[in-house]
Amino acid sequence: MPIFHECQRCTACCRWPGQVRLTDAEIARLAAFRGVSEHDFIQQFTRLASDRRGLALLDQPNGECIFLEGENCAVQPVKPQQCRDFPNLWRYPDAEKFCRAVPREVGEEEYVRLVTAATGRTPEEITALLTQKS
Repeated sequence: MPIFHECQRCTACCRWPGQVRLTDAEIARLAAFRGVSEHDFIQQFTRLASDRRGLALLDQPNGECIFLEGENCAVQPVKPQQCRDFPNLWRYPDAEKFCRAVPREVGEEEYVRLVTAATGRTPEEITALLTQKS
């Protein structure tokens, strides 16, 4: 039975080292949300990804996400897919040590429904990802 992790918005994932990769569509959405041009958004809030294959969000000097403000995400309504996918679609070693998401055993149909609502992905995408995990 799948386990759905209900995010508590603790922002621990926003404080982990790593990179949040961005698609062109995400850059456009984030720039519009911030009220800046895409060019200005790229200059102010992104860096070259470590593998040099695209852009990632900048980190604050302490390693936190550039958009973490206190205990809140400054771009919550338009946050990148990678962020929306956490914690249910990530395979991060030891995530349960840091993340305060509440695990709950659910049936496959409920899992698909809940993860679809949490991530904005289609039920077909979730079903395919669930099949890969098995």
